[in-house]
Amino acid sequence: MSRRFVIEAVMVAIYGELLVPQAPVEYIVPYTTVMELYEFQNSPEPLMNDPADDFHVKQKIGELITYLEEPLNRKKLERALNVPWSKSPSILFGDKISWTVVNAVDNEQYGEFLDPIETEIVLTAHRENAPILTDQLELIRRIIEAEMPVQVFDIGDFEFAMEDSMI
Repeated sequence: MSRRFVIEAVMVAIYGELLVPQAPVEYIVPYTTVMELYEFQNSPEPLMNDPADDFHVKQKIGELITYLEEPLNRKKLERALNVPWSKSPSILFGDKISWTVVNAVDNEQYGEFLDPIETEIVLTAHRENAPILTDQLELIRRIIEAEMPVQVFDIGDFEFAMEDSMI
C-alpha cells in the first residue's frame, strides 16, 4: 500500500531523502508547483544559502524538468490540464515513487491566511484526503491556527509521516 502526500514539486528536488523512501509513496503535486520549477531554475535568486547547495538543487530541478518533459510524462501532464481538479495518470520515479499531478484551482477560500499556491496545496490535501508534506514552518503554523481540515507534516518528520500515514 502506497503512502500519499501533497507536496510542492520543488521539495522533491531540494530534499533527496524524498526520492529514497523506505516504502512506496505517491506524491500528489499541484500543477502550479510544477510550473514553479521553471521559475526556480531560471531565477538569479538563490534557493539555498550555500552556493554549492544552490547549484546542486538547481541541477536537480533541471533533471526533474527534463524528466517531466519526456514525451510520455508530458502527455500525462497535459491530460491533467483539460479540466479543473483532474489528475494525471501516475508518473513513475523508480519502483517506489509515483507522482500524480493535479490541476488544482485556487478558489480564494483561504485568501486571508494563504497565498494562491498554498491554498491549492491545502485544497488538494483536503480533496485527496492526504497529508501535506512541507518545509515551511510558517505555513504549518497558519494551517494549525486557522484549524484547516488537513493534516500537515514537516519534511524533517518524513519517516514519521510515512509510518503515521500507514494507519
